[in-house]
Amino acid sequence: MGRRPAKCYRYQKNKAYPKSRYNRGVPDPKIRIFDAGRKKAPVDEFPFACHLVSLEKEQVSSESLEAARIACNKYMVKTSGKDAFHLRVRPHPYHVLRINKMLSCAGADRLQQGMRGAYGKSYGLAARVNIGTILLSLRCRDANRTQAFESMRRAKYKFPGRQAIVASKNWGFTKLKREVYVDLKSRGRLINDGVNAKVKKTNGPLNVTHAE
Repeated sequence: MGRRPAKCYRYQKNKAYPKSRYNRGVPDPKIRIFDAGRKKAPVDEFPFACHLVSLEKEQVSSESLEAARIACNKYMVKTSGKDAFHLRVRPHPYHVLRINKMLSCAGADRLQQGMRGAYGKSYGLAARVNIGTILLSLRCRDANRTQAFESMRRAKYKFPGRQAIVASKNWGFTKLKREVYVDLKSRGRLINDGVNAKVKKTNGPLNVTHAE
């Protein structure tokens, strides 16, 4: 028996139903890797960032997240090279989907009770997203922004509902606007912190290194 189509599990109808000590025997999510490309590239390497943003309140299955990651990653590797970008899948699938299995063999009506005891078995996992939730984020050099937009466009086809592709005003995956980042960098007030950057404080004890 194949998978049910996404339309069966697209809408957020009930409360979140995560894996717990009461909800055991949950299958593993299809997506296991949430970062692709050059994920350890320092923050200065990739100034440009773009995001795929959900425009609907819905549930996104772990299969569709994995399919989108593969589609986006494959196009970027082919056009820009495997070290020219860093892709990150933002939502994690924790919501457990259920299925009330029905028998379809001859004489099934004698064995089955219809809707009696219809609480289903665990079937798959999904992420619950809202309007404005970021699904995918990608950072790269400014020269590769066209390829970044195209890879996001291809990833859109893997999700139900509507999504928007937006270019970030921030520097890479940081929370700093690009002009603010450049200004702080020129004044020596930034500390590189992996894919992020910390801002040095201008107050506090003198024995700690501070910005001038």
